[in-house]
Amino acid sequence: MGAIKKHFFSDMSIMLGRSMRHIFRSMDTIITVTLMPIAFMLLFVYVFGGAIQTGTDNYVNYLLPGILLIAIASGISYTAYRLFIDMQRGIFERFHSMPIARSTVLWGHVLTSLVSNAISVVIIILVALIIGFRSSAGVMSWLAVAGILALFTLALTWIAAIAGLSAKSVDGASAFAYPILFLPFISSAFVPTKSMPSGVRAFAENQPVTSIVEAIRALLSGQPVGNDIWVALAWCLVILVVAYVFAMLAYKRKTA
Repeated sequence: MGAIKKHFFSDMSIMLGRSMRHIFRSMDTIITVTLMPIAFMLLFVYVFGGAIQTGTDNYVNYLLPGILLIAIASGISYTAYRLFIDMQRGIFERFHSMPIARSTVLWGHVLTSLVSNAISVVIIILVALIIGFRSSAGVMSWLAVAGILALFTLALTWIAAIAGLSAKSVDGASAFAYPILFLPFISSAFVPTKSMPSGVRAFAENQPVTSIVEAIRALLSGQPVGNDIWVALAWCLVILVVAYVFAMLAYKRKTA
C-alpha cells in the first residue's frame, strides 16, 4: 500500500512539474488573469468608490475579498483550456501508455490551478496594500482566509475539469467561466445586499459568493465571523465533492 502511495505522489509531482513549466513559459496567462481583477479594483476604488455606501471608511478593504474571487474564477478558465488542448493532442493517451497512475495526469492540472491562482492572489493583495488596504487580522485569520480561497479554487477547478473534458471546442471549454465570473457582481462583493431590489437581494444573499466574501471580509477585518464561515465552507465542500465526482466520471469516459 505504501509503495502504491509513493508511486502515485511521485507521478503526480511529475505531472505538476510539467503543467507548471507550461505556466512559467507563458507568463502572459498569469498576467492576464491578474490584470483584469486589478483593473476592476482600481476602477471601483477610484471611480465608483466615493459613490458607494458600505458603512466603511476604506472601500478597498470592503472590495478586496470579491476581487480575489473574481481572480480565481478567471484563472480556472485556463485550466479547462489546457485540459481540452491536452485531450485534443492525445497527450492523455500517451501518458496512459506509460506505467503511471492514470489520475495523476488530471491531478497535475488541478494542482497547477491551485498554485497559479495562489500567485495571482498574492499579487493582487500586494497591489491592494499599495492603494490602501489594511488588515488587523492575525496569523490564524490569514491562514483561515488562505484555506477558504484554496477550497474555492479547488471547487471551481474541478468544475473547470468537467468543462475541459466535455467541451467540443476551445471556446466551449472556457465559456463556462463567464457565469461564475458574473456571480460576484450579484453578491455583497461590491455593495451591501440591503441596497438591492428584493428579488435580486434574495438571490444575492443565498448564493455561495456572498457567504464566502462575508467570511473573508470578517476575518481580514478582525471581526466575529459568525455562521458565514461555516456556510462558506459548506458551499465550497459541496461544490468540490460534486464537481470532483462528475469530473472523474467524465475523465474515465474520455480515457476508457
